[in-house]
Amino acid sequence: MRQFAPPAEGRLEILTPDDLQRLDEAALHVLATIGVAVPALAARAALLAAGAQVDGQTVRVPADVVRRLVALAPASLTLGARAHRTLVTGEGSLLTTDGCPTDIYDLETGAKRPTTAADAIAITRIVDALDEVDFCWTSVSAQDRPVERRGLYEIYDVLANTGKHVQTVTIVDQTQARVAVEMARAIAGGDLGVRRAPPISALLGTITPLGHDEGTLDAAFVFAAAGVPIGFVTMPQGGSTTPVTMAGSLTVGIAEALSGVCAVQAAFPGAPVFICFIPSVMDLRTGGYTGGGPEDDVLAAAATQVGRSFGLPVNMGTMATGAKEPGWQAGVDDALSTAASVLAGADMMSGAGMLDGSRTLSYPHLVMETELYRIVARLAQGIIVNDETLALDAIRRVGPNGTYLADKHTRRHLREIWQPAVWDRTSYDAWLAGGKRGALESAAEQAREILDSHVSAPLPDEVAAELRAIVARADGEFELSAVVGRVDTELS
Repeated sequence: MRQFAPPAEGRLEILTPDDLQRLDEAALHVLATIGVAVPALAARAALLAAGAQVDGQTVRVPADVVRRLVALAPASLTLGARAHRTLVTGEGSLLTTDGCPTDIYDLETGAKRPTTAADAIAITRIVDALDEVDFCWTSVSAQDRPVERRGLYEIYDVLANTGKHVQTVTIVDQTQARVAVEMARAIAGGDLGVRRAPPISALLGTITPLGHDEGTLDAAFVFAAAGVPIGFVTMPQGGSTTPVTMAGSLTVGIAEALSGVCAVQAAFPGAPVFICFIPSVMDLRTGGYTGGGPEDDVLAAAATQVGRSFGLPVNMGTMATGAKEPGWQAGVDDALSTAASVLAGADMMSGAGMLDGSRTLSYPHLVMETELYRIVARLAQGIIVNDETLALDAIRRVGPNGTYLADKHTRRHLREIWQPAVWDRTSYDAWLAGGKRGALESAAEQAREILDSHVSAPLPDEVAAELRAIVARADGEFELSAVVGRVDTELS
């Protein structure tokens, strides 16, 4: 199995043990004395029964109650898939895309335009083909579908066009959550199949600072009851929604994420949950989201440590850049944020493919970011030193002035050497003769080749029909967007 995270003793640690303890105490102090807004009645009732104090929609959770509830959550997640390997968190950093922007750079014209369901399908097929991307987010918004039911169209299109695990980020109410659970059961062969290896998981957002949305909490309870893993994503932005200091911003984010975990565990002890951080600091000139600042990288590594200290799996927002196109700024931002997350040992990482503060998707940028991920993953692996890798027998066989090109030891270990898929490492003359072709052109060509030729693992006909029927029952105007496992698309 691929190892895409460093061993525990080699992890990047931003925070000292004393720092972690103080952050822990500060976040729990916030939960116990200031509290969080919990508008969902079922979540408030569960927290009250577990020992929290409820005052209207404000819920305060004593520190001992928080610790007891968080301890109920499993330390790792199993993420099943309909036609791909089952993933287990804690065995390396798992990469996914980002979501859910409303703009895309057209692959053929390069023009920026609104996203559609066809884009969601195309990106899913590319993700399905890229080995470096472990599971699939709903990557873009299907803006040509009804907004109140858009999440159903998007999850159908994604499930229909990848065999990998799917993490939905746009199912934000209990009605659509029930439909998504029905679809998961159809794929997994029933309720037990979902609980053993759930083919979907759900990411649900908090409302910073210190708040939740009623619909997402109700959706969380639907998912938790079915055994579908749930993540609570907090997006602290220093200076606007959280204190401008990084420690203060982390404190608010930790409190938000833990409050969601506590609500779920109070109602469904042992339910699979994770926490997700997408931290940043506001742009001091505009007040907007920065994307790619050094504070983002420090916060990402620190938040990963925090999640590990609570024994919770962590999905870390990474590869964030404010750059408007692939280039020097985007490459530096992505490399630093990816290195920070992987070296800190994040369980999951979301972000591949986006530019302009995650507002716009770029096909070649997605491909190039997976290449960058391979480089960082190789860095995280370090150097294995043992009798085999010291290669003394090979050194003896070749001797002075020899060559290792034909040695059997070299042939056996060639697979360990990173080889570029789109990076250019040719000679200058070869580059010139090839028309000065660079990584951007190679990545765009790879994306086109995938869309021209890649065929996703098809669903069995009866499962595909059941999925269509499930969505059609929820939406009488449902239109089929994709033919599963084929290159062509159609509407019916």
